Amino acid sequence: MTTPPATPSVSLRGLTKVFGGSTVVDHLDLDIASGEFFSLLGPSGCGKTTTLRMIAGFSDPTSGTILVGGDDVTATPPHQRDVNTVFQSYALFEHLDVRRNVGFGLRRKGIDRRTIDARVARMLELVELGDRAAERPSRLSGGQRQRVALARALINEPKVLLLDEPLAALDLKLRHAMQAELKAIQREVGITFLFVTHDQDEALSMSDRVAIMNNGVIEQCGTPEDVYEHPTSVFAAGFIGTSNLMSGTWSDGCVQVCPTIAVPAPGHQGSAQGDAVSVTVRPEKIWLTDLGPEMYRVPGTIVATSYHGATTHYTVSIAPDLTLTVLEQNLPRMRAEDRWAAGDRVEVGWLPEHTVVLR
Repeated sequence: MTTPPATPSVSLRGLTKVFGGSTVVDHLDLDIASGEFFSLLGPSGCGKTTTLRMIAGFSDPTSGTILVGGDDVTATPPHQRDVNTVFQSYALFEHLDVRRNVGFGLRRKGIDRRTIDARVARMLELVELGDRAAERPSRLSGGQRQRVALARALINEPKVLLLDEPLAALDLKLRHAMQAELKAIQREVGITFLFVTHDQDEALSMSDRVAIMNNGVIEQCGTPEDVYEHPTSVFAAGFIGTSNLMSGTWSDGCVQVCPTIAVPAPGHQGSAQGDAVSVTVRPEKIWLTDLGPEMYRVPGTIVATSYHGATTHYTVSIAPDLTLTVLEQNLPRMRAEDRWAAGDRVEVGWLPEHTVVLR
C-alpha cells in the first residue's frame, strides 16, 4: 500500500503582489514541508519579506493562493491563521517581565492560569531563560531578547513560525551562537520554520532547503549544498559565496572565454555550437600548487593577496580583463614568506567537473 504524501505546511500558488504598478512578488509557486527549516534568501527588495508578510496575513496578495496545513488562508485575518511571526525588532512589551511576555498570547486566548504557568516554565527552560523570568526586557542582552521573542511565538504551537531577519541586529559572534541555538530549538520542537534573510552564510548553515529570490521570483531552490555547488543561474552563482564568473561561447565541449582560454565543461548539455553561456568555478576548487595531470591548467599572475586568518585569498590575472579569485588554506606551519605575492607568476588549475555552466 502506497503512503500518501504528507500535506505541506505552506503552499503558495501563483502568489503575486503589485505595489504602485511594480510587481514585487511574481506568480510564486512554493511548497514547504512539515517540520522543515526553510529559508528565503535574497537581496533587499527581492520580495522575500513581502512574501512572508502575505503568509502572515499582514499584506494582502494581488492574486494567488496561500495554504497553511492544507487550508486556504488567503482571505483569513492574521490572528486566525495558525502561524506566528518573530520580527527583527523583537517587539517585546517593555512593561511586562519575561514570564508575562512569553505567556501573553495564551492569556489572550483565555487559557487558564495553571496551564499558562506550566507552558511558560517549559518554554523558558527550552530557551534557557528560566532564571530571568522576572526580569524586564530592558535588562536583557540582545541574544536574550531574541530568545524571549522566540519563546513567545513558539508557546502558541503554530503550524508555521515565520522569522523576518531576527538575527540581523546582533553582533557577529552572538549571531553565530544564536544560529546554532535556533536550529537546535527548531529540531526539538519540530515546528516548520520559514526564515527570511539576506545573509548567505546564515541560510546555508541553518536550512534544510534554501530558495534564492531575485526580482520577485525564485531563481533556485534546493538544499544548501545544491544551491552552492550547483548554481543554475548567473544570479544564484554570484549571490551565494564567491564565484569566478566567466562569459563566452559554447564550442566543442568547452566555453571559449577569450582567444587563449577554452574552459572544458564535461557533461554539459543543452547548448548549441556558438551559444553565449557563462561558467563559474568556486575559489576553493582552484589550486595553485600540487596540480594533477587531470586538471585544466592556465598560467597567470598574482595581482593581490588578502589574508583572512584561516585562509588566504589571491586575485590571479589569467588574461587581459579576466581575473580569478583563489582561496588557499593557511597550513599550521605556513609562514608569511611562504605565501604568493603580487607579481608572482603562477599556474592555476581545477578539475573539469568543477566547472559549472550557467544559463
